[in-house]
Amino acid sequence: MLDIHVEHDGEVVLIEVSGRVDSMTANQFGEALNQAIDEGNINIVADLSGVEYMSSAGLREIVAALKKVKRASGDLRIAQPSNRVMEVFEMAGLDTILQIFSSAQEAVGSF
Repeated sequence: MLDIHVEHDGEVVLIEVSGRVDSMTANQFGEALNQAIDEGNINIVADLSGVEYMSSAGLREIVAALKKVKRASGDLRIAQPSNRVMEVFEMAGLDTILQIFSSAQEAVGSF
């Protein structure tokens, strides 16, 4: 079960995700990211504090969204990944590509 909450904070869209992002739910996560981008939002923060598990399918959605916003001179930043999700980012080498913050406020304020 994946729960996604989208909030607009000025120029930034905050997408709060909780649950498991796996092969069954990654497309739901991707749709939320794409919908925000398609609405013209290019500064996005994904708050992953409630995500206990993320598979490679979830990583693919993040990378696809990152490429889209970068093309429009925006960015996708990550807030509060759990230790387990952070390990997945590190194994995939995404910790060097993504800007990762310890709180959603910090991530939103970084734009």
